[in-house]
Amino acid sequence: MTALMYAIKLAKEHQAQATAVYVVNTKALSDLVKSGIFVAVERDEYQRDLYEDADRYLRHAQHLADEKGVEIDTVKLEGSVHVVVKELVKSLGADLLILGGVSDIRSRRDELASETDRMMRTAPCPVLVVREDDDIWDEFER
Repeated sequence: MTALMYAIKLAKEHQAQATAVYVVNTKALSDLVKSGIFVAVERDEYQRDLYEDADRYLRHAQHLADEKGVEIDTVKLEGSVHVVVKELVKSLGADLLILGGVSDIRSRRDELASETDRMMRTAPCPVLVVREDDDIWDEFER
């Protein structure tokens, strides 16, 4: 949410178009079934929940942008996160990819598996990483 608020703030300051993206990681869900952690029925139920979450977050993104008078498109995708985001960024001709949710990396394996890390490494445009910060929330409210 912090990255979204920062993106809306930047879009307003620069009269830019913004796109909020939510990717349902169906690749990870399939991997969970293959490894025996989920059975197909559990995957389907969890996937439905993720799609509902996506809709809720994208509605909230639209609401926040409307509140600040910023034009925003909302896009719900599915697949391997870094792959579909890269494809979308290319197709939109985006000037900047803004990411949030960078977590602490505990091992090299975690780093290599991190979707955020993969997006940073493969994005066809500059990437801005927004860390959780109360100042951004305060600034957004102003």
